[in-house]
Amino acid sequence: MTALELSSAVAVVGTGTMGQGIAQVALVAGHPVRLYDAAPGRAKAAADAIGARLDRLVEKGRLTAADRTAAAARLTPADSLAELAGCGLVIEAVLEQLDVKQRLFQDLEDVVGGDCLLATNTSSLSVTAIAGALEKPGRFVGLHFFNPAPLLPLVEVVSGFATDETAATRAYETAKAWGKRPVRCADTPGFIVNRVARPFYAEALRLHEERVADPATIDAVLRECGGFKMGPFELTDLIGQDVNESVTRSVWESFFQDPKFTPSLAQRRLVESRRLGRKSGRGWYAYGDDAPRPEPHTAGPERAPESVTVHGDLFAAEALPGLIRDAGIRVEHGTDVPSYPGSIELPGGARLAPADGTSPDAAAEPTIHFDLALDYRTATRIALAPSGRVGEQALTEAIGLFQALGKKVSVIGPAPGMIVARTVWMLIDFALDAVGREVANAEGVDAAMRLGVNYPLGPIEWGRRLTAYRVAEALDLLNDEYPTGRYAPSQALRRQAVREEYS
Repeated sequence: MTALELSSAVAVVGTGTMGQGIAQVALVAGHPVRLYDAAPGRAKAAADAIGARLDRLVEKGRLTAADRTAAAARLTPADSLAELAGCGLVIEAVLEQLDVKQRLFQDLEDVVGGDCLLATNTSSLSVTAIAGALEKPGRFVGLHFFNPAPLLPLVEVVSGFATDETAATRAYETAKAWGKRPVRCADTPGFIVNRVARPFYAEALRLHEERVADPATIDAVLRECGGFKMGPFELTDLIGQDVNESVTRSVWESFFQDPKFTPSLAQRRLVESRRLGRKSGRGWYAYGDDAPRPEPHTAGPERAPESVTVHGDLFAAEALPGLIRDAGIRVEHGTDVPSYPGSIELPGGARLAPADGTSPDAAAEPTIHFDLALDYRTATRIALAPSGRVGEQALTEAIGLFQALGKKVSVIGPAPGMIVARTVWMLIDFALDAVGREVANAEGVDAAMRLGVNYPLGPIEWGRRLTAYRVAEALDLLNDEYPTGRYAPSQALRRQAVREEYS
C-alpha cells in the first residue's frame, strides 16, 4: 500500500492551531486541502492564517513565491461537510470529547467515498472507541501530530482494534511522504509519548511534594546533569498545567488507576488555583517582564580534597576517577573486593556513592549519594544527597571535589534514587513495558521519545547503557522504600534483565 496520491484532496475538520498546522503540512506536501469548521467563518479565517504563514516561509527563504502561489490555489475553505465528498483523507482536530468525534465521523461516513481514509488527531481518547460508532471502522486510524505540526517531525500512527492493516500502512506512508517521521503503535492510553513520558513529570512532582528540592533545582539538575532540554516544571508551565494534568489523569483512569500513573496532588492544587503556567502568567514560576526567575540551589565554593580513594565498580560513573585525576587530585584505589555499586572515599572518611534506589541514610557509614549524569564529562551540574550522619566537613569535601571538575553542585534531601536516576529508571521501565505489550517496537519507542519530547536518548537505548539488570535492581530497592507498587519493575524489564544476565 502506497501513500495517498498528491492529486487526492485532504480535508481537515477543526481549524484551531493543530488543525491549521496539519492543513499546512498537507498543503506544502502538494495536496489540495479543504478546511471545514462547524463555526461559521472560521474555515475562511484559518485559510487566511495559513496563507500568512506561507508568506513568512517565503520571506525566510523556505518556500518559493511560485510554490506559495500554487499552494494557496489548492487551499479551499468549506461551508459544509458535504463539500468534503471526494477527499481521499479526512483528518479531524476538533474538541477532545468522544461523543463529538463519534458524531462527526458518523456524518462523514454519509459524505465521503468508501475508499476515503478517516483519521483522528486525538491525543487522549481511544481510537478504538471513536471508531466503534462507525459502520466501516477498518478504514479508521489515529494520526497524532505534535504541536507545532509543521515543525515537529513525529506522527504517531495508531491502529485501533478494528483498523485494517492496509489503512494503517497507507496512513504511515502518507505521513512519511509529507516529510514526517511516522511511528506505528497500538491503541493504548497515551499512545507512545504520553504513556512513556509520565514519569518525567511524576517523579519531579513527587520529589517536590516530599520537599527533597524546589522546582527550580529539580529542573536545573534534569537539564544540566540529565541532558534534558527542559525540566518538568518549566515544561508543564509551557504546555499548560491544566493540559498536562488532564492527560495524566486520563491515562491513570484508562489504566484503572494503576499506581504507576497516579496524578499529583500538588499539580491538582496548581490547576485549582488557576496557576496554569505561561498562558495565565503564573504556574510553578511567575511570568511577565518583571517576574523574577527562581534560581536553583547552588552550593558556594569549597576547597577540593587533595586525594580520594576509589572502591569497587562505579559503572555508569566510571569516567569520574579519570576526571578527578585530570583535575589534579590524587586518585588511589582501595584494596576492597570489587563490588557494585562502588564508591569514592573522601579524606574525612565519608563515601560518595552513585544513587542506587536506597536512601543514603540506609548506609552503614556516612554516605553522600551523587546523581546519574547523561555524561559525567559534559554535565555542568551534579546533585548530592547526604545522609544524616554526614558532617559538614565531609559535605564540603564532596562539594569541592565536584566543583574542581567544573560542576555546579546542588545539595538536595536524602531521596531514594535522587532526581535524574529515579526519572530515567522509570522511563526505561515504562518504555520496555510498552515494547513488551506490543504497543510499538523498540526503535519506534526511542524515535517517538527523541522526536516527540526531545529526550537526549531514547529510553530503550538508555536502558542498554545502564543494563536492565541494574535498572531492575534499583527499582526493586525503590519499591522497598515506597511499597505501593509504583516502582515495581515491569515484567518486561525483569525478562530483559534475565536475558542480559544469562547472555
